[in-house]
Amino acid sequence: MIRHINAYDRAVQSIKADIFQMGKMVSNSLKNALEALAQQDMGLAQKVILGDDKIDDMDYDIENKALELIALQQPSTRDLRVLSSALRLTKELERIGDYAVNIAETARILAGQREYFKPLIDIGRMGTLAMSMLEKGLEAYVEGDLQKAKEVMLADDRVDELFNHLFTELLNIMKTREEHVDQAMYLSLVARYLERVGDHSVNLAEMVFYMIKGDRRPFRGHRPSPAD
Repeated sequence: MIRHINAYDRAVQSIKADIFQMGKMVSNSLKNALEALAQQDMGLAQKVILGDDKIDDMDYDIENKALELIALQQPSTRDLRVLSSALRLTKELERIGDYAVNIAETARILAGQREYFKPLIDIGRMGTLAMSMLEKGLEAYVEGDLQKAKEVMLADDRVDELFNHLFTELLNIMKTREEHVDQAMYLSLVARYLERVGDHSVNLAEMVFYMIKGDRRPFRGHRPSPAD
């Protein structure tokens, strides 16, 4: 009996380790996509695009492992939450990986054009914050740390503020500076992708609360505050 429990626990820990590894791959993909955009590096952008298949493969493998455990081991309610959270988490990570590819595809388009009409300071800030949210969400999952999960949710307001500011600025440029319309349009898409990365990172954090406490939406109806 002890051998069966240990084997099961090892299988669960293996899934959690795989999710953490998948998350690191996604984070690295996002980092490279943003660097490709900033440097107008077509080769690095192509590397991100080609690397997405590995992320998709990990999603598929983790899903199969989790479903097999659910089918064969009849997990307890708490363990079922852990495994169902794993299924949701991989989908969130896979989607963030898709946004990294979208940014890389945009970088590839812009790589062949003239230099940017302005430094990508706000996009850089959004990217740094979005990556921080993703990485902290992964840490919260692996460590079972509700405080880190809450910090991810709190950070999303800042991402939204940056997006609203940047989108308004780029929209104004599209209206008033015809020569920069194409660049401004593509950069506004990148800003939207990063805003969505923040949203999916919040979903990761919410799944940590579900895994530990069984609450799918711990702050339903309002954003968490530092005092919550």
